[in-house]
Amino acid sequence: MAAPRRVCVFCGSSMGFDSRYAEEARSLGTLLASRGIGLVYGGASVGTMGVIADAALAAGGEVIGVIPEALGSVEIAHAGLTELHVVADMHQRKAKMAALSDGFLALPGGAGTLEELFEVWTWAQLGLHEKPIGLVDVGGYYAPLLKFADHMVSEGFLAAGYRDMLSIDSDASLLLDSFADYVPPPRPKWAK
Repeated sequence: MAAPRRVCVFCGSSMGFDSRYAEEARSLGTLLASRGIGLVYGGASVGTMGVIADAALAAGGEVIGVIPEALGSVEIAHAGLTELHVVADMHQRKAKMAALSDGFLALPGGAGTLEELFEVWTWAQLGLHEKPIGLVDVGGYYAPLLKFADHMVSEGFLAAGYRDMLSIDSDASLLLDSFADYVPPPRPKWAK
């Protein structure tokens, strides 16, 4: 795969209790812009979503938000983006973000962040896309999730190759570097 032109970042509409979460969102927004990589995200101005968007914009980057109509006032749609797509629902949001992106990164977040991550991971297992997926592991945030993924492998519910679709590093720069070398597993989940 070539270096990504745009990366979708899943992150929170909240800030979390640890200041490192916002710091990493700010750093990632700046990093994407400095590399000429467009940011695709959930379109909000609050939480770490707002932080990453503001940082990318301040660094001169392209920022594309995708927000469902119903969340425009709750998550407070960001008014200063390069583009803001308002869609009907969460399903359309995820599909639009995926279509606009060459890869995915997940910062620490809540159930919505995990739901978005799990959906694109599932789509990759099914062969619906061949895009890299990375977890920015701020302060070990994703260690319990990866331990559970390893448990799914050991219990026979997840093939090791599909577990390995998730790259993890505390350094987002290294994750982005790895995207250029990403090779998906050789066949979709149910291919014979």
